[in-house]
Amino acid sequence: MADTTLETLSPSTNWAAVWATGLGVSSLTAAEMLPVSLLTPMGTDLGITEGMAGQAVTATAVVALVTSIFIAVTTRGLDRRTLLLWLSAIQILSNLTVAFAPNLFVLLIGRMFLGLSLGGFWALSAALAMRLVPEDAVPKAFSIIFGGVSVATVAAAPIGSYLGSVIGWRGVFTAAAVLAVIGFVWQFVSLPSMPPRGQARLATLFHVLKRPRIGLGMSAVVLVFAGHFAFFTYLRPFLETVTNASVNGVTLILLAFGIGSFVGTSASGWLLKTNLWLTLWLVPLVMSALAIAAVVLGGSAILISVIVALWGFSFGTIPVGWSTWLTRTVPDEAESGGGLLVAAIQIAMTIGAALGGAIVDVSGITVVFVFSAAILFAATVAALIALQDLRKT
Repeated sequence: MADTTLETLSPSTNWAAVWATGLGVSSLTAAEMLPVSLLTPMGTDLGITEGMAGQAVTATAVVALVTSIFIAVTTRGLDRRTLLLWLSAIQILSNLTVAFAPNLFVLLIGRMFLGLSLGGFWALSAALAMRLVPEDAVPKAFSIIFGGVSVATVAAAPIGSYLGSVIGWRGVFTAAAVLAVIGFVWQFVSLPSMPPRGQARLATLFHVLKRPRIGLGMSAVVLVFAGHFAFFTYLRPFLETVTNASVNGVTLILLAFGIGSFVGTSASGWLLKTNLWLTLWLVPLVMSALAIAAVVLGGSAILISVIVALWGFSFGTIPVGWSTWLTRTVPDEAESGGGLLVAAIQIAMTIGAALGGAIVDVSGITVVFVFSAAILFAATVAALIALQDLRKT
């Protein structure tokens, strides 16, 4: 079993490193989302279709999935500070490669670099938080690391679209590279040396999954994220066809989600410290009820705005909550467990969006929300079973 004793570091150094890591994860998330708002100018400039340009998102996701699974195994001999700095450097390289890409091939290479950095950073985040702060402060560290993700997820697309009209899509990715440089410098200054712990092997992933309730817990993660993405992916067409919201109305409602998500992430540290068990199973149950409420009350712009804001708040607690569960359940293999967690989320994104799309085509937009509610209820049941050991936490 790997040693889990924390290094002796000053609190100020610890928290500076946490904030620096948060900036790194946020800039990665923003870079991942940028092509969504820049597909048209990217396609026009490179002489390709928007669909081909959209593969920039797919390339990142696929590489991130593979990296998250194998990062702990392939880098087991590296100091974690060195590894994180290399991942940040790769992020800079990715954005610059995309900014100066002369064709689709180079563009996709650049986006694959981003997937490498993204998958590695996300997979290591749980273990990193454990090593930077005491155990009782881990939820707070997660709320900082993931707090910027909520903002980046919502803000990256509109800001990217606006900046693209001013400085061009290549200028936007150059600006993303500058942000990544700032993150790299901050991490270089604040991250302490973190020698590798344990001897991760490919078999370690399977050993972790075989531990009591881990497999069921990961199943709950897949279900809750799949339920979210089935709902959120098709929220805009729901707002346009059922709520009859204008373009500005849709923007404001999505902003309500972003604000709610940021508040939820910020509050998650307190909620999880108060009762981790209750939070992890109650949140998907609440989201299931909200999905049904959206179907029933979706014709009212005011009510759907409230529902979406509450959905954002609820979802904001989920990444922090399940990352905290991971650190308490497999503290000796947090890196391998973190890779499995990221892989589960990537799989859930694919399942939720793909099955949701099939349901929309066959049965209509409201049925996909009922589907989301059913998945989230199943996630509640899976969480209740998987988290029995945390009932008094």
